Amino acid sequence: MLKENIKQLRKSKGLSQEELAIKLNVVRQTISKWEQGLSVPDSEMLITLSEVLETPVSTLLGENISESKVDDLKAISEKLEIINLQLLQRKNAKRKMIHWMLISLCAIIIIIFISLIY
Repeated sequence: MLKENIKQLRKSKGLSQEELAIKLNVVRQTISKWEQGLSVPDSEMLITLSEVLETPVSTLLGENISESKVDDLKAISEKLEIINLQLLQRKNAKRKMIHWMLISLCAIIIIIFISLIY
């Protein structure tokens, strides 16, 4: 559990093992050993690790972090993309309607002007 959580949280923060190691003032191999389950951080390092990864110690020690959060974010972003496309289509439709209305208005004004001249 701990090893998977460290790895998943590190990746979710966009950190490499080397970058996390620098933040924790340890060598990269230490992070690698934690993620492989070959060793575990001591209590002080666990607290520091939780601060760097911005997550509670209980989350680090708890069950696997569900990947549904990532799936939820993907679903939300897909829905937002669909909504943005729909809004863009509405905006373009309004733009076309206004464009043709202005052309029609200009044509009517020209016809009225010509008829007034004769």
